[in-house]
Amino acid sequence: MSVPTRLIDTHLHLVYRDSLTYPWLGSEPTLASHDWTYELYAEEAHPHGVTDCLHMEVDVIESDFGHEIEFVRSLAGGAARRIRAAISNARPERTGFAAEVDRACSDPFVRGFRRILHVVPDDVSRARVFRENVGRLAGTGLTFDICVRSDQLGLAAELVDACPGVSFVLDHCGGGSASQPELFATWKAGLIELARRPDVVAKVSGVIGTVGDNWTVDDLRPVVETTIEVFGWDRVVWGSDWPWSAQRASLTDWINATNRLLEGASETERDKLFHRNAARIYGVG
Repeated sequence: MSVPTRLIDTHLHLVYRDSLTYPWLGSEPTLASHDWTYELYAEEAHPHGVTDCLHMEVDVIESDFGHEIEFVRSLAGGAARRIRAAISNARPERTGFAAEVDRACSDPFVRGFRRILHVVPDDVSRARVFRENVGRLAGTGLTFDICVRSDQLGLAAELVDACPGVSFVLDHCGGGSASQPELFATWKAGLIELARRPDVVAKVSGVIGTVGDNWTVDDLRPVVETTIEVFGWDRVVWGSDWPWSAQRASLTDWINATNRLLEGASETERDKLFHRNAARIYGVG
């Protein structure tokens, strides 16, 4: 199996239990069994051509939001590590978010924010202060990751419409799954509608988590191919979602599966998904 000449991982999570507090770990026994360190990730990632990675916030306790950025920055200082930037956790529903944007604008290590929306009521992102705060990202070069369930793609479209000029990244193919045909059809319709908004990029990640333990590449194909078809090769990036994905498959399995899914793509198209688009969007490399 050939490997990409360069691979930018736009969705890496790291877990260091002695350094940060993760409230959700108690309900994730597999992930709570040990630390998920950069060195553990690198054992698989580096041989597969991962040259750069962005750390995605790991929903630490709110008082640790700033500590998480500083801790990841300290990890990135190691010469053997390829962490180039971080996406910060955020609470745009609060008035203090304006100061967070100002700080991020002066910190080149921070490239964007994420507020997971499928763990809060839909009214949170519909609130005026939330949308005004996310709208502050317009023209800053900072992104906002949208993490929603497949039935919330309409909610995502509302947020994008309310925040013109903001660069949005849709995590995990918008939660698509091909396991139930009726849900797949609804997801696809929502994805097509969201993709009509040019300021949204889709992240090909998290698909492993939607299939059964004995999955095959063909189980992943409908969601991945539909996402790329709907958004086009210039508006997709790749992410490992490690170590969440490691509960269902190894990083090697996911990279190999992605390569299989792209067998019919041109070298230029593959390069766009694997690194060119991410380098442009996040200023990496």
